[in-house]
Amino acid sequence: MAYRHFTEMPVWQKAHQVVLLVYELTGAFPESERYALASQMRRAAVSITSNIAEAFGRQTSKDKVRFYLHARGSCYEVQSQSYVARDVDYLMPTNFTGLNQSLNEIIYDLNKIIKTLSTRPQP
Repeated sequence: MAYRHFTEMPVWQKAHQVVLLVYELTGAFPESERYALASQMRRAAVSITSNIAEAFGRQTSKDKVRFYLHARGSCYEVQSQSYVARDVDYLMPTNFTGLNQSLNEIIYDLNKIIKTLSTRPQP
C-alpha cells in the first residue's frame, strides 16, 4: 500500500501516540526536571516522528533507511531515559511498562520497514 502522506503510516501514528504519552507523563515530573530529563525525553520522542516523516520524503531506499534508523535510535533513547525516570520514581511501573511496550512495537515496525527497504534493488 502506498501512502500519500506520512501521517497515514501506522508506524508514524503509533509514534505520534508515544509523543503525546511522553508529554503527558513528563508533565508530572518535578519542576526541577523541566529542562533536564523531561525535556530530553520529549525531544527524543518527537525525533521518532520527525525522522519517520523525513524518511517518507526521501527518494532512495538507502536514504529512507538512514532516517528510519535514526527513528529507531530515538526509540531506544526514550527507552533508556524511561529507565532513569522509573528508577528515580518519576514514572509509575505501569506507565513505564506501557511506554516501553509501545516503543517496542514501533521498533518492530521500523525493523520490518528497514529490512524491506534494504532488500530492494537500488536503481
